[in-house]
Amino acid sequence: QVQLVESGGALVPAGGSLRLSCVASGNIFNIDVMGWYRQAPGKQRELVASISSGDSTNYSDSVKGRFTISRDNAKNMVYLQMNSLKPEDTAIYYCHLRLPVNQNYWGQGTQVTVSS
Repeated sequence: QVQLVESGGALVPAGGSLRLSCVASGNIFNIDVMGWYRQAPGKQRELVASISSGDSTNYSDSVKGRFTISRDNAKNMVYLQMNSLKPEDTAIYYCHLRLPVNQNYWGQGTQVTVSS
């Protein structure tokens, strides 16, 4: 069984920064992709950023240049550094992990609220 636990969500003013962390535990072998998704009220869950086992990164257009994803393979952790936060970044942020082949796991989510 795989568990993902996020931390770091908070209430911050617009222009502020936050760092989200996610640790994976359990029966984990050969992690393929780790990433972050978010879901705002009334909207669908969307990809924020992902990072592959080869450290290839992918970002949504809305966060490019402001957010940075990184991972620590030895600790099975993934991070999301969020700078220049905007009110529209307000959402629940979910950690995602994919194992071969197409085994997808999700964390419980952490709330990020950006005040204007």
